Amino acid sequence: MNILLELKHLKQVSLPTRPVVCKGLLIVIALIVLRAIVSPFIAINPSEKKGFYDSTTDLLPGIRRGKFIEVPQIIWGLNNQKIAFARACLTARFLNRSLLMPSLSASLFYKEVDLLRPITFDKVFDFAKFNARCQGFVRLARYSEVSNQTKPFKLQKGSGRRWTVEKDLDQLLQYRRGEADDSEVIEIIGKHPFLWPDHWPVKDYARIFDCLALVPDIETEVVKVISKIREAGLKARHEAGIPHNKHMKDGTMNPPMPYIAVHMRIEKDWMIHCKKWEQRSNSKEICSSKEEIIHKVSQITDLRRPVVVYLAVADSLLEDDSITSGWRVGMVAFEKKRLGVTDIYNRQPYLIKSAIDFEVCARADVFVGNSFSTFSNLVVLSRTQRLYNMGEASSCGENVGLSSYAYNVIGDDGGPQRWMTDMSETSLQNLSYGTNNISCH
Repeated sequence: MNILLELKHLKQVSLPTRPVVCKGLLIVIALIVLRAIVSPFIAINPSEKKGFYDSTTDLLPGIRRGKFIEVPQIIWGLNNQKIAFARACLTARFLNRSLLMPSLSASLFYKEVDLLRPITFDKVFDFAKFNARCQGFVRLARYSEVSNQTKPFKLQKGSGRRWTVEKDLDQLLQYRRGEADDSEVIEIIGKHPFLWPDHWPVKDYARIFDCLALVPDIETEVVKVISKIREAGLKARHEAGIPHNKHMKDGTMNPPMPYIAVHMRIEKDWMIHCKKWEQRSNSKEICSSKEEIIHKVSQITDLRRPVVVYLAVADSLLEDDSITSGWRVGMVAFEKKRLGVTDIYNRQPYLIKSAIDFEVCARADVFVGNSFSTFSNLVVLSRTQRLYNMGEASSCGENVGLSSYAYNVIGDDGGPQRWMTDMSETSLQNLSYGTNNISCH
Protein backbone atom coordinates (compact mmCIF):
# COMPACT_ATOMS: atom_id res chain seq x y z
CA MET A 1 0.00 0.00 0.00
CA ASN A 2 2.89 2.34 0.90
CA ILE A 3 4.56 1.57 -2.45
CA LEU A 4 1.44 2.56 -4.38
CA LEU A 5 1.21 5.83 -2.46
CA GLU A 6 4.92 6.58 -3.24
CA LEU A 7 4.43 5.91 -6.96
CA LYS A 8 1.38 8.15 -7.03
CA HIS A 9 3.37 10.87 -5.26
CA LEU A 10 6.25 10.59 -7.78
CA LYS A 11 3.83 10.84 -10.70
CA GLN A 12 2.29 13.99 -9.23
CA VAL A 13 5.74 15.53 -8.72
CA SER A 14 7.05 14.71 -12.21
CA LEU A 15 4.03 15.94 -14.16
CA PRO A 16 4.77 19.67 -13.79
CA THR A 17 8.40 19.13 -14.99
CA ARG A 18 7.37 17.52 -18.31
CA PRO A 19 6.97 20.82 -20.24
CA VAL A 20 10.37 21.96 -18.95
CA VAL A 21 12.07 18.76 -20.18
CA CYS A 22 10.43 19.05 -23.61
CA LYS A 23 11.45 22.67 -23.87
CA GLY A 24 15.07 21.82 -22.97
CA LEU A 25 15.11 19.00 -25.53
CA LEU A 26 13.89 21.37 -28.25
CA ILE A 27 16.66 23.86 -27.38
CA VAL A 28 19.34 21.14 -27.65
CA ILE A 29 17.97 19.98 -31.04
CA ALA A 30 17.88 23.57 -32.26
CA LEU A 31 21.53 24.14 -31.25
CA ILE A 32 22.66 20.97 -33.06
CA VAL A 33 20.86 22.01 -36.25
CA LEU A 34 22.26 25.54 -36.00
CA ARG A 35 25.83 24.22 -35.61
CA ALA A 36 25.41 21.96 -38.64
CA ILE A 37 24.28 24.93 -40.72
CA VAL A 38 26.87 27.41 -39.47
CA SER A 39 29.96 25.22 -38.91
CA PRO A 40 31.28 25.39 -42.52
CA PHE A 41 31.47 29.17 -42.16
CA ILE A 42 32.96 29.61 -38.72
CA ALA A 43 36.68 30.20 -38.12
CA ILE A 44 38.91 27.15 -38.22
CA ASN A 45 41.56 26.75 -35.55
CA PRO A 46 45.21 26.81 -36.68
CA SER A 47 45.75 23.08 -36.28
CA GLU A 48 42.99 22.45 -38.83
CA LYS A 49 44.48 24.83 -41.42
CA LYS A 50 47.39 22.62 -42.46
CA GLY A 51 45.66 21.41 -45.62
CA PHE A 52 44.49 24.89 -46.59
CA TYR A 53 46.49 27.25 -48.75
CA ASP A 54 45.52 30.68 -47.44
CA SER A 55 43.74 32.24 -44.48
CA THR A 56 41.31 34.06 -46.80
CA THR A 57 40.13 30.79 -48.35
CA ASP A 58 39.86 28.52 -45.30
CA LEU A 59 36.32 27.60 -46.34
CA LEU A 60 37.62 25.55 -49.27
CA PRO A 61 38.64 21.89 -48.90
CA GLY A 62 42.28 20.74 -48.85
CA ILE A 63 44.46 19.76 -51.80
CA ARG A 64 42.13 18.99 -54.71
CA ARG A 65 42.60 15.67 -56.48
CA GLY A 66 40.96 16.81 -59.71
CA LYS A 67 43.03 19.99 -60.16
CA PHE A 68 46.68 19.87 -61.17
CA ILE A 69 49.87 21.89 -61.67
CA GLU A 70 52.37 20.96 -64.39
CA VAL A 71 55.94 22.33 -64.26
CA PRO A 72 58.91 22.33 -66.69
CA GLN A 73 61.59 19.64 -66.45
CA ILE A 74 63.65 20.11 -63.30
CA ILE A 75 67.37 20.48 -64.02
CA TRP A 76 70.88 21.14 -62.58
CA GLY A 77 72.49 19.43 -59.56
CA LEU A 78 70.74 17.02 -57.21
CA ASN A 79 70.11 19.55 -54.47
CA ASN A 80 69.05 22.30 -56.86
CA GLN A 81 66.57 19.76 -58.24
CA LYS A 82 65.31 18.91 -54.74
CA ILE A 83 64.78 22.61 -54.01
CA ALA A 84 63.02 23.09 -57.36
CA PHE A 85 60.79 20.08 -56.67
CA ALA A 86 59.85 21.36 -53.20
CA ARG A 87 59.15 24.84 -54.61
CA ALA A 88 56.85 23.31 -57.23
CA CYS A 89 55.05 21.31 -54.49
CA LEU A 90 54.55 24.43 -52.37
CA THR A 91 53.29 26.40 -55.36
CA ALA A 92 50.77 23.64 -56.09
CA ARG A 93 49.72 23.69 -52.43
CA PHE A 94 49.22 27.47 -52.58
CA LEU A 95 46.94 26.96 -55.59
CA ASN A 96 45.15 24.13 -53.78
CA ARG A 97 46.18 21.62 -56.46
CA SER A 98 48.07 18.36 -56.85
CA LEU A 99 51.48 18.50 -58.55
CA LEU A 100 51.77 16.31 -61.65
CA MET A 101 54.83 14.11 -61.19
CA PRO A 102 57.70 16.08 -62.75
CA SER A 103 60.71 14.92 -64.73
CA LEU A 104 64.08 15.28 -63.04
CA SER A 105 67.43 15.30 -64.87
CA ALA A 106 69.74 12.30 -64.59
CA SER A 107 72.71 14.13 -66.12
CA LEU A 108 74.41 17.36 -65.10
CA PHE A 109 74.45 20.03 -67.80
CA TYR A 110 73.97 23.71 -67.16
CA LYS A 111 73.76 25.10 -70.70
CA GLU A 112 73.44 22.15 -73.09
CA VAL A 113 69.75 21.58 -72.38
CA ASP A 114 69.46 19.16 -75.33
CA LEU A 115 71.91 16.84 -73.55
CA LEU A 116 69.79 16.56 -70.42
CA ARG A 117 68.56 13.04 -69.69
CA PRO A 118 65.05 13.20 -68.22
CA ILE A 119 64.21 10.73 -65.47
CA THR A 120 60.82 10.54 -63.78
CA PHE A 121 60.54 11.32 -60.09
CA ASP A 122 59.46 7.76 -59.23
CA LYS A 123 62.69 6.30 -60.65
CA VAL A 124 64.60 8.06 -57.87
CA PHE A 125 62.13 8.64 -55.02
CA ASP A 126 59.30 6.45 -53.74
CA PHE A 127 56.03 7.93 -55.06
CA ALA A 128 53.70 6.15 -52.60
CA LYS A 129 55.87 6.91 -49.55
CA PHE A 130 56.07 10.57 -50.49
CA ASN A 131 52.29 10.93 -50.63
CA ALA A 132 51.83 8.93 -47.43
CA ARG A 133 54.36 11.02 -45.50
CA CYS A 134 53.12 14.35 -46.89
CA GLN A 135 49.42 13.51 -46.67
CA GLY A 136 47.36 16.63 -46.02
CA PHE A 137 50.25 18.95 -46.85
CA VAL A 138 51.09 18.41 -50.53
CA ARG A 139 50.19 15.74 -53.06
CA LEU A 140 51.84 14.24 -56.15
CA ALA A 141 49.65 12.99 -58.98
CA ARG A 142 50.26 10.83 -62.05
CA TYR A 143 49.37 12.00 -65.55
CA SER A 144 46.90 9.11 -65.81
CA GLU A 145 44.68 11.01 -63.34
CA VAL A 146 44.12 13.87 -65.80
CA SER A 147 40.83 13.59 -67.70
CA ASN A 148 41.74 16.28 -70.31
CA GLN A 149 38.20 17.64 -70.24
CA THR A 150 39.55 21.19 -70.46
CA LYS A 151 42.60 22.68 -72.15
CA PRO A 152 45.54 23.38 -69.83
CA PHE A 153 45.72 26.98 -68.71
CA LYS A 154 49.20 28.28 -69.48
CA LEU A 155 50.73 30.41 -66.74
CA GLN A 156 53.79 32.30 -67.99
CA LYS A 157 56.31 32.99 -65.25
CA GLY A 158 57.78 36.48 -65.38
CA SER A 159 61.52 37.03 -65.73
CA GLY A 160 64.12 39.76 -65.42
CA ARG A 161 64.95 42.13 -62.59
CA ARG A 162 61.60 43.86 -62.80
CA TRP A 163 59.82 40.61 -61.98
CA THR A 164 59.90 40.95 -58.21
CA VAL A 165 58.89 38.55 -55.47
CA GLU A 166 55.83 40.71 -54.85
CA LYS A 167 54.76 40.60 -58.50
CA ASP A 168 55.18 36.84 -58.56
CA LEU A 169 53.02 36.41 -55.47
CA ASP A 170 50.36 38.72 -56.94
CA GLN A 171 50.31 36.54 -60.05
CA LEU A 172 49.76 33.39 -57.99
CA LEU A 173 46.99 35.08 -56.03
CA GLN A 174 45.32 36.09 -59.30
CA TYR A 175 45.38 32.54 -60.68
CA ARG A 176 43.74 30.97 -57.64
CA ARG A 177 40.41 32.17 -59.01
CA GLY A 178 38.59 32.73 -62.27
CA GLU A 179 39.44 31.13 -65.61
CA ALA A 180 42.72 29.64 -64.39
CA ASP A 181 41.14 27.95 -61.40
CA ASP A 182 38.37 26.52 -63.59
CA SER A 183 40.96 24.65 -65.68
CA GLU A 184 41.83 21.10 -64.75
CA VAL A 185 45.54 21.72 -65.36
CA ILE A 186 47.57 24.89 -64.90
CA GLU A 187 50.75 24.50 -66.94
CA ILE A 188 53.53 26.77 -65.70
CA ILE A 189 55.86 27.71 -68.54
CA GLY A 190 59.08 29.68 -68.63
CA LYS A 191 61.84 29.35 -66.06
CA HIS A 192 62.28 26.07 -64.24
CA PRO A 193 61.22 26.00 -60.57
CA PHE A 194 64.62 26.57 -58.95
CA LEU A 195 64.64 30.07 -60.47
CA TRP A 196 61.12 30.94 -59.32
CA PRO A 197 60.86 33.62 -56.61
CA ASP A 198 60.71 32.05 -53.17
CA HIS A 199 57.65 32.61 -50.95
CA TRP A 200 57.94 29.71 -48.54
CA PRO A 201 59.59 29.32 -45.10
CA VAL A 202 62.44 26.87 -44.44
CA LYS A 203 60.23 24.66 -42.25
CA ASP A 204 57.91 23.99 -45.23
CA TYR A 205 60.85 22.92 -47.39
CA ALA A 206 62.14 20.74 -44.56
CA ARG A 207 58.77 19.03 -44.29
CA ILE A 208 58.78 18.15 -48.00
CA PHE A 209 62.40 16.93 -47.96
CA ASP A 210 61.46 14.76 -44.98
CA CYS A 211 58.83 13.07 -47.16
CA LEU A 212 61.41 11.99 -49.75
CA ALA A 213 62.50 8.35 -49.60
CA LEU A 214 64.76 6.69 -52.17
CA VAL A 215 63.33 3.80 -54.19
CA PRO A 216 64.38 0.36 -52.84
CA ASP A 217 67.07 -0.29 -55.49
CA ILE A 218 68.92 2.94 -54.68
CA GLU A 219 68.38 2.53 -50.93
CA THR A 220 70.10 -0.86 -51.19
CA GLU A 221 73.16 0.81 -52.71
CA VAL A 222 73.23 3.39 -49.89
CA VAL A 223 73.19 0.61 -47.29
CA LYS A 224 76.06 -1.18 -49.09
CA VAL A 225 78.26 1.93 -49.02
CA ILE A 226 77.53 2.66 -45.34
CA SER A 227 78.22 -0.98 -44.46
CA LYS A 228 81.62 -0.74 -46.19
CA ILE A 229 82.43 2.41 -44.19
CA ARG A 230 81.48 0.76 -40.88
CA GLU A 231 83.52 -2.36 -41.80
CA ALA A 232 86.54 -0.12 -42.40
CA GLY A 233 85.96 1.39 -38.94
CA LEU A 234 85.87 -2.05 -37.33
CA LYS A 235 89.11 -2.98 -39.05
CA ALA A 236 90.80 0.24 -37.90
CA ARG A 237 89.76 -0.41 -34.29
CA HIS A 238 90.88 -4.04 -34.49
CA GLU A 239 94.30 -3.00 -35.82
CA ALA A 240 94.56 -0.51 -32.95
CA GLY A 241 93.81 -3.30 -30.48
CA ILE A 242 90.44 -1.86 -29.48
CA PRO A 243 87.69 -4.51 -29.26
CA HIS A 244 84.19 -3.82 -30.50
CA ASN A 245 81.73 -6.45 -29.35
CA LYS A 246 78.39 -6.75 -31.09
CA HIS A 247 76.66 -7.07 -27.74
CA MET A 248 77.09 -5.09 -24.53
CA LYS A 249 77.39 -6.71 -21.09
CA ASP A 250 73.64 -6.46 -20.53
CA GLY A 251 72.99 -8.38 -23.76
CA THR A 252 71.73 -5.43 -25.79
CA MET A 253 73.19 -4.67 -29.21
CA ASN A 254 76.07 -2.23 -29.43
CA PRO A 255 75.35 0.71 -31.77
CA PRO A 256 76.92 0.31 -35.22
CA MET A 257 80.47 1.52 -35.79
CA PRO A 258 80.34 5.34 -36.04
CA TYR A 259 81.85 7.41 -38.86
CA ILE A 260 82.45 11.01 -39.88
CA ALA A 261 81.42 12.24 -43.34
CA VAL A 262 83.16 15.26 -44.84
CA HIS A 263 81.84 17.08 -47.90
CA MET A 264 85.20 18.18 -49.26
CA ARG A 265 84.97 21.10 -51.69
CA ILE A 266 88.50 21.54 -53.05
CA GLU A 267 88.01 21.03 -56.79
CA LYS A 268 89.83 23.57 -58.99
CA ASP A 269 86.64 25.09 -60.43
CA TRP A 270 85.16 25.46 -56.92
CA MET A 271 88.34 27.11 -55.56
CA ILE A 272 88.37 29.62 -58.44
CA HIS A 273 84.68 30.35 -57.92
CA CYS A 274 84.88 30.72 -54.13
CA LYS A 275 88.00 32.93 -54.23
CA LYS A 276 86.11 35.38 -56.46
CA TRP A 277 83.15 35.05 -54.08
CA GLU A 278 85.36 35.96 -51.12
CA GLN A 279 86.68 39.02 -52.96
CA ARG A 280 83.18 40.24 -53.83
CA SER A 281 81.78 39.66 -50.34
CA ASN A 282 84.92 40.76 -48.47
CA SER A 283 84.81 37.51 -46.50
CA LYS A 284 87.51 34.98 -45.64
CA GLU A 285 85.13 32.22 -44.53
CA ILE A 286 84.10 30.60 -47.80
CA CYS A 287 87.09 28.68 -49.21
CA SER A 288 89.11 26.04 -47.35
CA SER A 289 92.17 24.16 -48.54
CA LYS A 290 92.67 20.45 -47.95
CA GLU A 291 95.11 21.21 -45.12
CA GLU A 292 92.66 23.61 -43.46
CA ILE A 293 89.86 21.03 -43.67
CA ILE A 294 92.05 18.31 -42.15
CA HIS A 295 93.07 20.64 -39.31
CA LYS A 296 89.45 21.61 -38.57
CA VAL A 297 88.12 18.04 -38.68
CA SER A 298 90.91 16.85 -36.38
CA GLN A 299 89.62 19.24 -33.69
CA ILE A 300 86.27 17.46 -33.48
CA THR A 301 86.16 15.23 -30.41
CA ASP A 302 82.64 13.81 -30.68
CA LEU A 303 83.79 10.28 -31.56
CA ARG A 304 86.30 7.89 -30.03
CA ARG A 305 89.34 7.23 -32.19
CA PRO A 306 90.38 5.58 -34.39
CA VAL A 307 87.46 6.65 -36.55
CA VAL A 308 86.75 6.43 -40.27
CA VAL A 309 86.41 9.70 -42.17
CA TYR A 310 84.42 9.28 -45.38
CA LEU A 311 85.30 11.94 -47.97
CA ALA A 312 82.42 12.89 -50.26
CA VAL A 313 84.37 14.38 -53.17
CA ALA A 314 83.86 15.09 -56.86
CA ASP A 315 84.80 12.31 -59.26
CA SER A 316 87.63 14.50 -60.62
CA LEU A 317 89.45 14.10 -57.27
CA LEU A 318 89.30 10.31 -57.14
CA GLU A 319 92.57 10.00 -59.05
CA ASP A 320 94.32 12.24 -56.52
CA ASP A 321 95.59 9.83 -53.86
CA SER A 322 96.79 12.72 -51.72
CA ILE A 323 93.29 13.56 -50.46
CA THR A 324 93.38 10.53 -48.14
CA SER A 325 96.87 11.29 -46.85
CA GLY A 326 98.00 13.79 -44.25
CA TRP A 327 95.17 13.09 -41.80
CA ARG A 328 95.88 13.11 -38.07
CA VAL A 329 96.58 9.94 -36.09
CA GLY A 330 93.35 8.10 -35.35
CA MET A 331 91.50 9.54 -38.38
CA VAL A 332 91.41 7.00 -41.21
CA ALA A 333 90.30 8.68 -44.44
CA PHE A 334 88.46 6.87 -47.23
CA GLU A 335 86.88 7.97 -50.50
CA LYS A 336 84.94 5.83 -52.99
CA LYS A 337 88.02 4.37 -54.67
CA ARG A 338 89.90 3.40 -51.51
CA LEU A 339 86.70 2.09 -49.97
CA GLY A 340 86.17 -0.20 -52.96
CA VAL A 341 82.70 1.02 -53.93
CA THR A 342 83.43 2.74 -57.26
CA ASP A 343 81.53 -0.03 -59.06
CA ILE A 344 78.36 0.95 -57.15
CA TYR A 345 78.72 4.55 -58.30
CA ASN A 346 80.02 3.93 -61.82
CA ARG A 347 76.92 2.08 -62.95
CA GLN A 348 74.71 5.01 -61.96
CA PRO A 349 73.97 8.32 -63.71
CA TYR A 350 75.05 11.56 -62.05
CA LEU A 351 71.78 12.14 -60.17
CA ILE A 352 71.81 8.71 -58.50
CA LYS A 353 75.49 9.02 -57.55
CA SER A 354 74.72 12.31 -55.81
CA ALA A 355 71.63 10.84 -54.10
CA ILE A 356 73.73 7.99 -52.66
CA ASP A 357 76.44 10.35 -51.39
CA PHE A 358 73.81 12.65 -49.91
CA GLU A 359 72.32 9.85 -47.82
CA VAL A 360 75.75 8.58 -46.74
CA CYS A 361 76.50 12.08 -45.42
CA ALA A 362 73.02 12.67 -43.94
CA ARG A 363 73.18 9.41 -41.95
CA ALA A 364 76.74 9.89 -40.61
CA ASP A 365 77.30 10.19 -36.88
CA VAL A 366 79.14 13.45 -37.53
CA PHE A 367 78.93 15.57 -40.69
CA VAL A 368 81.36 18.31 -41.70
CA GLY A 369 80.66 20.53 -44.71
CA ASN A 370 80.92 23.98 -46.23
CA SER A 371 78.18 26.48 -45.33
CA PHE A 372 78.31 27.96 -48.85
CA SER A 373 77.57 24.61 -50.50
CA THR A 374 73.96 23.75 -51.35
CA PHE A 375 74.78 20.06 -50.87
CA SER A 376 76.14 20.67 -47.35
CA ASN A 377 73.27 22.98 -46.46
CA LEU A 378 70.60 20.43 -47.39
CA VAL A 379 72.45 17.65 -45.55
CA VAL A 380 72.44 19.82 -42.40
CA LEU A 381 68.77 20.71 -42.97
CA SER A 382 67.94 16.99 -43.13
CA ARG A 383 69.87 16.32 -39.92
CA THR A 384 68.29 19.33 -38.18
CA GLN A 385 64.81 18.09 -39.10
CA ARG A 386 65.65 14.69 -37.63
CA LEU A 387 66.84 16.36 -34.40
CA TYR A 388 63.60 18.37 -34.25
CA ASN A 389 61.63 15.16 -34.78
CA MET A 390 63.47 13.72 -31.74
CA GLY A 391 62.64 16.79 -29.66
CA GLU A 392 66.14 18.32 -29.87
CA ALA A 393 66.15 22.03 -30.76
CA SER A 394 69.90 22.46 -30.23
CA SER A 395 73.09 20.50 -30.94
CA CYS A 396 75.32 22.72 -28.78
CA GLY A 397 75.65 20.24 -25.92
CA GLU A 398 77.75 17.11 -25.65
CA ASN A 399 76.51 13.72 -26.88
CA VAL A 400 73.44 15.14 -28.60
CA GLY A 401 74.10 13.01 -31.68
CA LEU A 402 73.77 13.91 -35.35
CA SER A 403 76.20 16.79 -34.82
CA SER A 404 77.19 18.86 -37.84
CA TYR A 405 80.02 21.34 -38.38
CA ALA A 406 81.11 23.90 -40.98
CA TYR A 407 84.84 23.71 -41.63
CA ASN A 408 84.88 27.12 -43.33
CA VAL A 409 83.60 28.97 -40.23
CA ILE A 410 85.65 29.24 -37.03
CA GLY A 411 83.76 28.38 -33.86
CA ASP A 412 84.16 29.93 -30.41
CA ASP A 413 86.68 27.24 -29.44
CA GLY A 414 88.81 27.85 -32.54
CA GLY A 415 87.60 24.65 -34.22
CA PRO A 416 84.90 24.25 -36.87
CA GLN A 417 81.57 25.94 -36.07
CA ARG A 418 78.79 23.66 -34.84
CA TRP A 419 75.90 23.91 -37.25
CA MET A 420 72.13 23.54 -37.26
CA THR A 421 69.73 25.02 -39.78
CA ASP A 422 67.78 28.04 -38.59
CA MET A 423 64.23 26.73 -39.00
CA SER A 424 62.74 30.18 -38.39
CA GLU A 425 64.07 31.55 -41.72
CA THR A 426 61.27 32.87 -43.92
CA SER A 427 62.89 31.76 -47.19
CA LEU A 428 65.49 29.31 -48.49
CA GLN A 429 67.86 32.11 -49.60
CA ASN A 430 70.71 31.28 -47.19
CA LEU A 431 70.51 27.55 -47.86
CA SER A 432 70.45 27.99 -51.63
CA TYR A 433 73.33 30.46 -51.83
CA GLY A 434 75.22 30.06 -48.56
CA THR A 435 76.01 32.03 -45.42
CA ASN A 436 78.62 32.12 -42.69
CA ASN A 437 76.06 33.27 -40.13
CA ILE A 438 75.46 29.84 -38.62
CA SER A 439 75.23 28.34 -35.14
CA CYS A 440 74.05 25.29 -33.22
CA HIS A 441 71.20 27.33 -31.61
